[in-house]
Amino acid sequence: MLTYESWNEETATSVLAEKLDYLDILKWAYGEYPNNEIVYACSFGAEGIVLIDLIHKVNKDARIIFLDTGLHFKETYELIETVKNKYPSLTIEIVKPNNSLTEQSKWYGEELWKDNPNLCCHLRKVTPLKEILSGKRAWISGLRREQSPLRSKTKFINKDEKFNNIKICPLIHWTWDDIKTYIKINNLPYNPLHDNGYPSIGCAPCTLPVQENGGSRSGRWTGHSKSECGLHISY
Repeated sequence: MLTYESWNEETATSVLAEKLDYLDILKWAYGEYPNNEIVYACSFGAEGIVLIDLIHKVNKDARIIFLDTGLHFKETYELIETVKNKYPSLTIEIVKPNNSLTEQSKWYGEELWKDNPNLCCHLRKVTPLKEILSGKRAWISGLRREQSPLRSKTKFINKDEKFNNIKICPLIHWTWDDIKTYIKINNLPYNPLHDNGYPSIGCAPCTLPVQENGGSRSGRWTGHSKSECGLHISY
């Protein structure tokens, strides 16, 4: 089994020598790790819907988690319920931070996401995921190289220094058009905000529509020098 402790580039390269297709990568992942040692962390954006459908084709008993900050759009919560009904065999778990928004406001003020978005993301997303992944060998993410310069070097199989495990990214070569086409062809449910200028959807207070010719993540944390919530940054 490929683990964080046993990682070496030669091992990862040998796996990739034969697993060059997104579906093959998923088949490898669920063959390599039992269900109790691998999880898909899904934001329920368009990429997430595609991956859920692909995962369901490979492993109908897979475990999927959603990091519920308590600040998501109502459309996101509604979509989660729709997806649960569509794929009843999948385990879709809502993971909440240890502290409520009320408790957070007592310590850090009413709108921490405005004053210190990095800390807010750390408390409400990074820490909960770290707790979930503490007992896992691997996790799956919907990162695509096209999304941003930071993500452009992402590989199918990555040594994750942030969470000390293996991060698997089957969709690295997919474009935004690929994602939309797959959803349309397969008649999948998706967040209607995608049709209103939101290619990337996070927490409601920190997500705006993208302006014309803007990058796919340019609507996230507008006004801050921040483009990632911290899940995919090693420091």
